[in-house]
Amino acid sequence: MKLIRFIKDGRESYAVQTTKDQLLDLRASSETLRKSLPSSLDKLISLGDRGLEDVERLLQNLPENERRKATVKLSDVKILAPVVSPPKIVCLGLNYRDHIAEQDAVMPKDLIIFLKPHTTVVGPDESVVKPDFVRELDYEAELAVIIGKKGKNISVEDARDHVFGFTCFNDVSARDVQFKDKQWTRGKSFDTFAPMGPCITTTEQIGDPHNLWIRTRVNGEIRQNSSTHNMVFNVYQIVHELSRVMTLEPCDLIATGTPAGVGFAMKPKPKFLLPGDTVEVEIENIGTLRNTVVSE
Repeated sequence: MKLIRFIKDGRESYAVQTTKDQLLDLRASSETLRKSLPSSLDKLISLGDRGLEDVERLLQNLPENERRKATVKLSDVKILAPVVSPPKIVCLGLNYRDHIAEQDAVMPKDLIIFLKPHTTVVGPDESVVKPDFVRELDYEAELAVIIGKKGKNISVEDARDHVFGFTCFNDVSARDVQFKDKQWTRGKSFDTFAPMGPCITTTEQIGDPHNLWIRTRVNGEIRQNSSTHNMVFNVYQIVHELSRVMTLEPCDLIATGTPAGVGFAMKPKPKFLLPGDTVEVEIENIGTLRNTVVSE
């Protein structure tokens, strides 16, 4: 299923996307049936499989007249970032073979990781704010993994059981800051530099996470056009390796790296983002994350 966090008429809720343009408000449905669903999507994620089973039971038992009353149009709501405040945002560098090739970089033998603070998070159609002193603003389309079950030293074989679902992620980067520092934290940690959404596609719904097309468009121009098949380390290897370093917790978000086509590597010269540019990150079986750059 696809789960969306939204706000309508000043009230926050979360829903299952039932058609291209319709949502079933799960909080409203649970109140109608007097079934206990969590008050927020974050809390539902924290229940893992049990939370999804509760949603499935509600959907099966909801009478048609109550279903109609709890249905809202997608165009009538404001979609929010699917996770309010991830305990950790763990990002990978150099995890796509085509991205490594476009930089003439060396294939990593282990994960290259860095962290973003939760203050970077924004949702679909929210602005990416370009600080006045940043000259080289860039995009990075990424498949993001959302953890649903706490774990430490998770085996590759068990990793799938710890994944709640997937969403689109844009690892916005200030390249001039990043490359000057020679490490990546500051250049990737400005407020609004982690757009995500528009939904969470659950593990059962996503299909094969290692065979999804992933694209970026800037003002309609395709910049990135690749597949998660090009990952160096796949989703379950990543979960395994990260869990050897840190305990993974529900609502943690793991951004799995970006493919070729980033702005700083464009030929014959880089193409950086400017105020007014619209960036769309689209991933198969998830949807499109759209954000516009504005001046600080």
